[in-house]
Amino acid sequence: AAIQSALRQVSQPFIDREVMLALQGRGVLIYDGDLTGRPVANSSTTYPNVAFGWMSEAVHLGYQAALVSMHSPTYGRLWLSVEQHPGDTVSVTQAAALVQAAEAQTGARPWRRTDLLAARLASVKSQLQTAEMELEDAQARLAQTRQRLDQLTHELVVWQQRLAELTEDYHRRGRPERPHSRLAQARRGLQLRERRWPRRCRDLDRDFRRWERRQRRVELLQAERQTLEQRLAQFTEDNRTNPWPIRAIFRLDGGFGSGPNVALLIEMGYDVYSKASDGRVIRAYRRQVTATTPWTRVGQNSEVITWGNVRITHCPYPLDVALERFHTGAKQRHAVLLHYGETPVRSDPGSWFEFYNGRQDIEAGIKEGKNVFQMHHLKVRSPAGLPIQEQFAAFAANFVRWAAAWLHEMCPAAPAPFGQAQANVKRLVRIAANTSAWVIGQPQSWLLKFTELSAFAEVELVLRDSAPLQLALPFFEKL
Repeated sequence: AAIQSALRQVSQPFIDREVMLALQGRGVLIYDGDLTGRPVANSSTTYPNVAFGWMSEAVHLGYQAALVSMHSPTYGRLWLSVEQHPGDTVSVTQAAALVQAAEAQTGARPWRRTDLLAARLASVKSQLQTAEMELEDAQARLAQTRQRLDQLTHELVVWQQRLAELTEDYHRRGRPERPHSRLAQARRGLQLRERRWPRRCRDLDRDFRRWERRQRRVELLQAERQTLEQRLAQFTEDNRTNPWPIRAIFRLDGGFGSGPNVALLIEMGYDVYSKASDGRVIRAYRRQVTATTPWTRVGQNSEVITWGNVRITHCPYPLDVALERFHTGAKQRHAVLLHYGETPVRSDPGSWFEFYNGRQDIEAGIKEGKNVFQMHHLKVRSPAGLPIQEQFAAFAANFVRWAAAWLHEMCPAAPAPFGQAQANVKRLVRIAANTSAWVIGQPQSWLLKFTELSAFAEVELVLRDSAPLQLALPFFEKL
């Protein structure tokens, strides 16, 4: 906890500054969220809280890291939050947590759309009232059907007893059974009720299943009403305590793009860019395409068709939808883009496609974390050490960017990778931080002069005297 507190204390001024710059420049904060696997050996038994899950296009034992980044005007990308979960955690369960983590770090949030939420709650209450009436009707019908079956069961017992008594009487008296005799009538009466029995059982089963469906619907609507009432109360309080609402965009991949998640982000005030998580949505829109439907090219091998004012399952709000078609050799792949917000994305599908694919920034960050900061291999196995490693890796990625921007201010004429405002992190960490140089003290500055044998021979960086300097720790001789 102390480590995490210290990292937040160091990071917060940088985050606050980038929030202000982003809002000043573009008037909007752009967040990206994702879930990435941290696999371990499938035979391992020493990692705590580990589970099998989908990672790297296969099932592995390991963890899932939920990450949120912010588009930064100065640094390009800033990590805001990383949270470790068991490997069987799936993206669709983490959308709300990602948004809350982003808001906790930036201290800024949009105006909650309580008007939409209140209208949705009113609709759910109306649906619940109708469902409760339908449930009462189903209960009455079920009770009637059960009563009819009970009556038939009683009649069966009576007619069985009557047939048995008459059969014994006719046998004792030696009377033959004639077509219209009392014994024949009793036999026909019993047969009639035996034929009715399966039909009455089917009726009971049908009415019971109808009652179950309506009971389940009432329970779901009651749970949804309770959730929405709690959410409305919370969002009303959020708005009351939010004197400075901002505009913000959240981009998420298809794993997060369920109807409930999209609806929640809309109600939280965000502009949403995502993909549909349900393959049935893709199939439904593909069925709407004919041979004459015009496609709009948005990339070298990508085309889209757009629709507006569309509603997907479990999301009551109108969305912009685009069916994507990707050409990979002779094969075609399809996906469905989802959007909610004030930007008229359908008027410029190319910009919509390009902006959503800006999510590649967080994907590049995930790759950077695995390859540059060694998160492809978890080096600790303690319950505290594992999240600390995640925290340090995210902090290190941010720190290198802060340092690179500072170095650019100190030495704006320096060659790459030192004279760049936005860092080439891989080159700075893997090469620059591991090459030899002389540190030379001068009256008003420090001179960092790379040696002839280094990758940056003849490069000199002059750092003014206010720059802090930490030399390598000395080696202690054995006593």
